[in-house]
Amino acid sequence: MNYTETLNYLFSKLPMFHRIGAAAYKNNLDNSIALDNILNHPHKSFKSIHIAGTNGKGSTSNMLAAVLQQQGFKTGLFTSPHLKDFRERIRVNGKMIPKKYVSGFVQQYMNEFDVVKPSFFEWTVALAFDYFRHCKVDVAVIETGLGGRLDSTNIIQPQLSVITNIGWDHVNLLGDTLEKIAVEKAGIIKKNIPVLIGETTLHTKKVFLKKAIENAAPIYFASSQCKVRLKKKHLEYLLLDAQLKHGEIYNNLKLSLAGDYQLKNVATVLSVIELLKDSGFAIEKKNVKKALANVQHLTGFRGRWQVLGTKPLIIADTGHNVDGIKTVIRQICKISFKKLHLVIGMVNDKDVMPVLKLLPKHAICYFCNAKIPRAMPAKELRSKAIEVGLQGKYYTSVKHALLSAKKAATAQDLIFVGGSTFTVAEVL
Repeated sequence: MNYTETLNYLFSKLPMFHRIGAAAYKNNLDNSIALDNILNHPHKSFKSIHIAGTNGKGSTSNMLAAVLQQQGFKTGLFTSPHLKDFRERIRVNGKMIPKKYVSGFVQQYMNEFDVVKPSFFEWTVALAFDYFRHCKVDVAVIETGLGGRLDSTNIIQPQLSVITNIGWDHVNLLGDTLEKIAVEKAGIIKKNIPVLIGETTLHTKKVFLKKAIENAAPIYFASSQCKVRLKKKHLEYLLLDAQLKHGEIYNNLKLSLAGDYQLKNVATVLSVIELLKDSGFAIEKKNVKKALANVQHLTGFRGRWQVLGTKPLIIADTGHNVDGIKTVIRQICKISFKKLHLVIGMVNDKDVMPVLKLLPKHAICYFCNAKIPRAMPAKELRSKAIEVGLQGKYYTSVKHALLSAKKAATAQDLIFVGGSTFTVAEVL
């Protein structure tokens, strides 16, 4: 098969969470273990860092990979979902996996894998680990897809586990309380392997401490490891000061990812860097600073508070759950504009009402749906939005919604695009 045929096979023949939702979720690691056995355990050939969390794990993974790469380590990066190209999920030193490797891997293992009947994500994890072994990476930053305990990536034995935070997302699969969700995320904590927690609440902290004690895993909290202060905010970058618990100081640290919420992620990343010194990853301060100033260039990261245009100002962000949208709204409130236009699309397997209730009532909304089966029809989304006092028209595509917003907006207005990763993907 050529590359296009390979993708058609993966997308159409296999369950795929980001297209069909809960039906693709597995409640065990049996398939992942079976694929790992077929491939002769590729993840054992490289060191890894495992990152889970409700929000921030993508930004944290990309920042950390950028730092490791800048220091000179051959660095694998596995993230999900992709925005434009499937190969975004699997990178080595920022470069996407070649199309030929994807096609060759699927062709080589199709018959053996078909006996196991893996999901799309299980296929992808196996491919990533195989490719990282092929490339002889020094280290791989591995982001979980969903949850942690039962995530396909959770067969690895990392140098360090990281949990960015706990919030409300995928409650139909992970649990209907923050404690239950924390238990699932805490599933990446393993025996004798250090774990760093980015953000906690009183209740989730107890979950992490209990799991760490059970596994004799040294546990650290970013809030006590690193203090970060915002010095200056620009539309497309932040200027920060940071101080680590053990004395390391970063003055005038430029971060190429804008959005105040990145302050928490930076604290997590700098804490990780400090802890990695005990695992043979000595990283120079100059390389930390250079990497964080060039994250997108080094790793290809996109879709986080990304400026797509000016006059009118157009910003896209993939934040999509309650915590993510709260953060987005706080950011919007800090920008000066005349009118706010929201291009919004969401998925149909989540309770969208809590998110819709957070959106500013004064905004002009353009409801739309991405081109995936899982998207909530724009007309239905608009009906739900009217119930909470939002106003606007609906559009059958993200493209038409954005074009309408551009036509209606003046140079002094703000157009925000979001609500789901897939909405953002279609405007990039």
